[in-house]
Amino acid sequence: MSKIYIDTVKYLVYANFEVDGMVDKPDVVGAIFGQTEGLLGEELDLRDLQKNGRIGRIEVDLTVQKGKTYGVIKIPSSLDMVETSIIAAALETVDRVGPCDAKITSSKVEDTRNEKRRKIIERAKTLLKNLLTTEIPESREISDMVRMEVKTAEITPYGPESLPAGPAIATSDSIILVEGRADVINMLRNDIPNVIAIGGAKVPKTIVELSKKKEVTVFLDGDRGGDIILNELLDADVEIDFIARAPVGREVEELTRKEIIKCLRNKVPSEQEGGAPSPAKPYRREQVAFRQEERAPIRERIEVKEMPPREEKRVEEKKKEERPKKPMRTPAEKDMSFLREELNALADSLKARFYDEDLALISEVPVRDLIKILTESEEVFGVAFDGIITQRLADLASEKGVRVLAGLKLGNVNKKPENLEILVSK
Repeated sequence: MSKIYIDTVKYLVYANFEVDGMVDKPDVVGAIFGQTEGLLGEELDLRDLQKNGRIGRIEVDLTVQKGKTYGVIKIPSSLDMVETSIIAAALETVDRVGPCDAKITSSKVEDTRNEKRRKIIERAKTLLKNLLTTEIPESREISDMVRMEVKTAEITPYGPESLPAGPAIATSDSIILVEGRADVINMLRNDIPNVIAIGGAKVPKTIVELSKKKEVTVFLDGDRGGDIILNELLDADVEIDFIARAPVGREVEELTRKEIIKCLRNKVPSEQEGGAPSPAKPYRREQVAFRQEERAPIRERIEVKEMPPREEKRVEEKKKEERPKKPMRTPAEKDMSFLREELNALADSLKARFYDEDLALISEVPVRDLIKILTESEEVFGVAFDGIITQRLADLASEKGVRVLAGLKLGNVNKKPENLEILVSK
């Protein structure tokens, strides 16, 4: 009895046939075995190959039209490509099926492993997308949490006021004054340990004492608050050597390491902004004159930046309160259609796109950076990305005010946010 199935199918032979008469499938199979017997020698005899499991069941699909029979022959093979091609060529020698004339033409030899390779690639891409959208951001988040905990643990209370300070504040010859605890944490996170916080509008006595012993750099926020802190330090007779400022409108606690280093490198001597040079250090006579004669005008210059009169401030606040809030826009069908088209365009790109309320493209980023960029973004109306929508991503999108979240697939989202529309391609 011939073996019907083979363990490994490497190739599949396709052949088209035409018979001048009406025949059945067994007639075609019998003709193939009968007319190729002994043609190729014992090693390539079709019956022996089928018994040994080297070729599988010969499949025949046929139709009868106007007294003629047409169809396709399929032969699975585990032989090598040369032997399989010889079998395919041998099929064309069959010229009769039963009593009828026939013509067989081998159309192609297909490598079935190509289909397996395609499936492997598609599955690998799906696994990679899942890895990039779920596992890697989680790992980075854990690393950031551990790093934050370590840096926070380095904060030590200093002086009678228990001021937040870095571990090197007592041993370093130079110190950096910042406004609050959050500023200290950011400085420690970026490996700057000789930092201490003033801790409020009233300058602590510890800061005054430290300024007499160490070189002092004041690192101020880039807003009015920075000017107010500087004014308070001058009033408390803190001996300031250098003054550094964050970029306009930025705060020290939100700066990156590169921005911090740049600001500290661009620090200026305190004399340029009205600070008092340390008496323990040599200074020119012109600096003494500057301290005695110019300090008051500089303070007046700083005080000019004070907030408007209280009454004007109240009027401004009242107008702000009366201003109607912009209603949250509900996604329309055209929005969903547009994002669905964008989602199709992003297929297999591993990219994510952010859109504003007018569906104008804000930015395009790699999927691996989606969580990070979305966390830092504001006023994003829609997000489309080539990946899987997870519960964590849906919650973050809802929290950031995103109205439509479009992804390749929907993952394990047990609780869909009420103010978020979720769109998937499949």
